[in-house]
Amino acid sequence: METFTDVLLVTANVGSLFDNVLQLPPTVREEFQPPSARNRGHPPSPTTPAVWPDCPSHKPQFIALHFQEVGGKDYMVNMGHAENFFWKIESSEEMKDFDRVCIYVDNNFQAEDSFTALGSMYFIHNTLNDIYQYDFHDKDYKAVSGHSKHVASLNGITTVEKEKFPKNFWPDFKWSRKGFMRTRWIVHNQALDLVNVHLFHDASNLIACNSSPSIYSANRKNALRYVISRISDARHPPAPFFLFGDFNFRLDALSLVQHLSTSADVQTVRKDSSDEVERIICEEKDNDHQVLLHIEEKLFAYLHQAVFRENNGRALLKYDKEVSAFYDVIQEESIHFPPSYPYSEEYSQPTQYMNTRCPAWCDRVLVSHTAQKFIGKRVDDDDDDGGKKIVYNTVGPNVCMGDHKPVFLFFSLKTNGH
Repeated sequence: METFTDVLLVTANVGSLFDNVLQLPPTVREEFQPPSARNRGHPPSPTTPAVWPDCPSHKPQFIALHFQEVGGKDYMVNMGHAENFFWKIESSEEMKDFDRVCIYVDNNFQAEDSFTALGSMYFIHNTLNDIYQYDFHDKDYKAVSGHSKHVASLNGITTVEKEKFPKNFWPDFKWSRKGFMRTRWIVHNQALDLVNVHLFHDASNLIACNSSPSIYSANRKNALRYVISRISDARHPPAPFFLFGDFNFRLDALSLVQHLSTSADVQTVRKDSSDEVERIICEEKDNDHQVLLHIEEKLFAYLHQAVFRENNGRALLKYDKEVSAFYDVIQEESIHFPPSYPYSEEYSQPTQYMNTRCPAWCDRVLVSHTAQKFIGKRVDDDDDDGGKKIVYNTVGPNVCMGDHKPVFLFFSLKTNGH
């Protein structure tokens, strides 16, 4: 007999929320709460978090929230807010029917060799009975009960695996708090790996334009192959997996810039007495030579920014190439939302992109081929369309959520109970 469990997977890079914790607008907090808990007419406290999809018809029985950059860039100062951030989500009125909670937060920034700033929260509804969690030390599954919170060093916590990418991976680049965190579950006799991932960003727009694919893209490819290899190695039996996090996937910059500047005069400005490029300026050939595109190390200013939002940026998806290198092992639901990064941090401009980076679909939910076959539709009498839809979208499209819009996947997990 088939069993269906409604599942909600959410990924959110919350770094800019911590960096601006004292200036958070009211609606940011509300978006991280379940829809019925929101009150848009009254300002909430600025330090309450927010990452909740506005889909009141969906009532998940299992929720996984994956966070990256907990504490923000200035984590030594901001990490003190982390415990309150997670507590506010856990203690929400709308979470009262989730009687089992598992929380893992790597906030031990003093351990430079292992600090990842990743945080994962898992909520199990009181109607979901047949669920177990894997112990990576004992190599056995154990029943999940009560609230289990681990906010500090995760060393010795055997129900989670965490790893920072090795320093010698890319000696020419600054070592940063990037890595992955894995938990394993059994839901109705089906094992699943849930992996929180944070890959490397593009340090310079100019360098990203040098080649196709860029050197940064190559680094991310190596890192993700490493993650997949680690979660698939012989230490533990293989399991279907969901990878969701900030992959930092970027559009193919060289190809995109060539496309955007087809009818423009391109000037490459170099630093004095140096071959190092300082800026790239594309001017329209007519229209008084208006600047169409201006690129510097941390500047990507395109005159017609609306192209990234129109029709959810669909015309630019052909430049979103990085995920295709992994189609041998993973797949992804079709994207029908605008690039998830880099949104303005001004709460009055929730749909505007900053001119710091080229907009891209950085935040994703990727599914192994072995897991895809368990994503199904449940036919319910109260569903007008005959089944619960699979929903892949962003959280808070019209609300300032920081520079990243959280991304979620809602689906019914189909298992046969054997």
